[in-house]
Amino acid sequence: MTKRPRRPAAARALGPAAPPAGRRPALVRTGALAVLAALLLTASTGQPRPDPVALTPARPPARTAPALHRLVGGGIPGAAALTIRAGFPAARFSTAGVADLRSGRAMGPGDHFRAGSLTKTLVATVVLQLAAEHRLALDDSAAAHLPPGLPVTGPGGRGGLRGVTIRQLLDHTSGLFNYTDDPRLAKRLFGTGFRAHRYDRHTPAELLRTALRHPPAAAPGARYSYSNTNYLVLGLVIQAATGHPYATEIRRRLLVPAGLRHTSFPGTAPALPRPHGRAYSRVGDRRVDATSLDPSWAGAAGEMVTTLGDLNRFFSALLGGRFLAPRQMAQIRDEKHTGGTYGLGLYATELPCGVTVWGHNGEINGSHARTAATPDGRHVLSYRVNTDTHSAPVSDRAVLTAEFCGRGGRPVPSRRTDVLPGRHPAH
Repeated sequence: MTKRPRRPAAARALGPAAPPAGRRPALVRTGALAVLAALLLTASTGQPRPDPVALTPARPPARTAPALHRLVGGGIPGAAALTIRAGFPAARFSTAGVADLRSGRAMGPGDHFRAGSLTKTLVATVVLQLAAEHRLALDDSAAAHLPPGLPVTGPGGRGGLRGVTIRQLLDHTSGLFNYTDDPRLAKRLFGTGFRAHRYDRHTPAELLRTALRHPPAAAPGARYSYSNTNYLVLGLVIQAATGHPYATEIRRRLLVPAGLRHTSFPGTAPALPRPHGRAYSRVGDRRVDATSLDPSWAGAAGEMVTTLGDLNRFFSALLGGRFLAPRQMAQIRDEKHTGGTYGLGLYATELPCGVTVWGHNGEINGSHARTAATPDGRHVLSYRVNTDTHSAPVSDRAVLTAEFCGRGGRPVPSRRTDVLPGRHPAH
């Protein structure tokens, strides 16, 4: 999982989507007959006729491919991007480099990968749904909404969750120490101890105790300080409020309604679903294959496995208002308590052309991913690389700018249409 930024292989087209049921095939046939008639008429009269109106492209323009190639040129094994955009019935997939350094296989649009902190946006969405159902309030004490038996303070009763609200967990203003920064644990998760400890199992209670052993980074509500501990706790809040594990609630409330069939929460299972490529991380001076690991250390802060297509569908549905009522939609974008840095599970990025996109990034061993979308969710980009930022430099902004600013650095114009993104298969 990556810390939030301060501010925040040629292009491959997917196979065409199956035509929807109804009258559309007839309209296509009618158009073909009209073109044929025009050609026959031109041949019979010898007079030139105007060119027929060009058909609307099936896929958005391939804007991200050059940026992906630059990433690969900078030392990243492989990169891939998937775009959906209103007015285009199919997605655009672009890739550079390889998914597997041994086989040379290219990344595919249906490849599964670990999404890291992109998990947080789904957790936040469920918490805001529970607030809308009056099963909790954002200004409630977080400690009051934990399952019994969990620690709420550090040694000697210092610090901890007392005085921390659910809202402060959501926007990272709780001040709680980030458990993945614990030196002993970090060495096992990301450092020289990775190979010996990659299959270690961790529980939320154990990880929470690790966080509470450290003094807080700040007083509750004092300032923004990104901490995976916040979303570890929010997973427990969901469990206490519903009686079900947070992953069960995400499946019921988000994955099933939106048809996200390729997203999962593996718990302690180390293997990725097929198809998948490899994930590469650097340990010391060596590149290590980090594809297989026990993700229980990430939990509600970053264990999710998904695909580019599912990320696009989720963010399109979320920003389009499918999951949250208007009040909760305003809350998830509310960055006022963080000085414009982070909302309640989303953050905004202003691009050089003046376009503002909303989304999240995510990182875990051997994987970095980013989703960004226009505020209405009608133009969505998800992209990924098969390494992490401490192993190779990754510039999210360059890929986002290529997609949403277009040629000459100008905003990409919107298209008026009744076709909503995310309703057509991405793979």
